[in-house]
Amino acid sequence: MVHRDRRGRRPTRFAEVDRRTRRMLVPAIAITASPRSEFGKGAARKLRRAGQIPAVIYGSGAELVHVTLPAHELGLALRTSRVVFTIDYAGALITAKPRDVQRDPVRRVIEHIDLIIITKEEAAERGAIGDAIRATEAAATEAGMDPAAAVAAMEDAIAHGESASDAADHALSDVREKAEEYSEANAHAAEATAEAPAEGA
Repeated sequence: MVHRDRRGRRPTRFAEVDRRTRRMLVPAIAITASPRSEFGKGAARKLRRAGQIPAVIYGSGAELVHVTLPAHELGLALRTSRVVFTIDYAGALITAKPRDVQRDPVRRVIEHIDLIIITKEEAAERGAIGDAIRATEAAATEAGMDPAAAVAAMEDAIAHGESASDAADHALSDVREKAEEYSEANAHAAEATAEAPAEGA
């Protein structure tokens, strides 16, 4: 029996998704997925002890599949802002992004992840935003400013319609301007301290 979506369309196969996305120019993190056939909490714990994380991949009309991903590689990849994955699964390359990451509330280790398939256009936009975030964080840190505040300003600009590159430029400009103001204020304070008469003079 062939399952169809709400519009009566046949589900997209992963190979078809691969043909649409593998020309993506934005660098993505490559990771290999293995099929998963055992389910339940006991099976999930066994997988995690073996260094594998249970996951599901879905979206773009494709049938949902249950897979496992290498825990160490996945953990490193999720440190990247707006990470995009190129997943090698069943002979196809699938471009996807994290949709939901479940972690242990105490140890904060990954317990399960949902990955949603995206188009090459979505991947390119996500990659551009990730690059802009990293550039903004680096510039803010170098200037002695709060990188989180700079990134928040950049993301707010993107939410209001600016492109990632324009938002990053504006955020970097703001960071540099505030750093100069901070430096000038410190210089004036130092001058005022130096010019003040010594106590008891």
